[in-house]
Amino acid sequence: MKRSLIRSTGRYIPPRLVTNEDLTRFMDTTDEWIQQRTGIEQRYWIPEEGGVGASDLALEASRIALDRAGWKAEDIDLIIFATLSPDIFFPGSGCLLQDKLGLETTPALDIRQQCTGFIYGLATADAYIKAGMVNRVLVVGAEVHSSGLDISTRGRDVAVLFGDGAGVACVEGVETEKEIGILATALHAQGRHASSLMLEAPASRYTERITAEMLEQGRHYPTMEGKTVFKHAVRRLPEVTHEVLEKAALGLDDIDLIIPHQANLRINQFYQRALGVADEKMFHNIMRYGNTTAGSIPIAMDEAIELGRLDTKKDTLLLTALGAGLTWAGLVYRFGSED
Repeated sequence: MKRSLIRSTGRYIPPRLVTNEDLTRFMDTTDEWIQQRTGIEQRYWIPEEGGVGASDLALEASRIALDRAGWKAEDIDLIIFATLSPDIFFPGSGCLLQDKLGLETTPALDIRQQCTGFIYGLATADAYIKAGMVNRVLVVGAEVHSSGLDISTRGRDVAVLFGDGAGVACVEGVETEKEIGILATALHAQGRHASSLMLEAPASRYTERITAEMLEQGRHYPTMEGKTVFKHAVRRLPEVTHEVLEKAALGLDDIDLIIPHQANLRINQFYQRALGVADEKMFHNIMRYGNTTAGSIPIAMDEAIELGRLDTKKDTLLLTALGAGLTWAGLVYRFGSED
């Protein structure tokens, strides 16, 4: 049977550290206020002078992952790039990354599932591999939020949440009868809640995609109905957990580590209590990086491996996320050798 295995991961975080205390220079907030509501202590942003896009962060993370997998860029059959913050409006960041990797005609696919983007990306890679269309896929989650935030008191509820960063997985199809690799996925969307978390402009639905009035009103900045998103997250994350575990014919006791999307530590704590699992079964790093959206889960995976929280010889991993769309998703992955 064809199985989709993660050969390696890699992450790249830009060097500019921004603490909660740093944000007090721009907005009416405090370190205590931010930590109480989000659990975030710091995040990393691209240099103030700019000039760094999502594909640039992805390039650095890709180089690390490719080296660990023992792949050359030319070994990649497909690039799947998840981001809500593309370098430019179009073409997609996947094509930009393809060129930066020195590739000629390797196909590149961008997906816009925001916080669930990396899980959707892994599920898409799995489908392409099992269909026999490709065998080696570079799955990317990368974001540059900092250049698109309202760094003022008006925008503080959203601005304090987000960090920049990229995470990558090298995914390969192998023939094996072992129950390893991507065991099950569950993907969902509910567009009627789209306005609860969105960035309105620029937009093609307006004759003028962006106007001076929109800029003055701050409609080119992301907005969020925090209570609505929180309510959906604490309901949908447990639901999709049980759904994907049932698909994999597993129970929570079979899972060694759960990596939820790092949107808000309070959401993840509610989620943990709903599942009734111990602290050692959950992985959180939002306090160090903030919400890096599509980059959140691959960054956390890579860090969990580095910290010894995830054994790539045998552990079974659960990934879950909810974000703009609204979309939510779950994935079960088992590490192990195909031999």
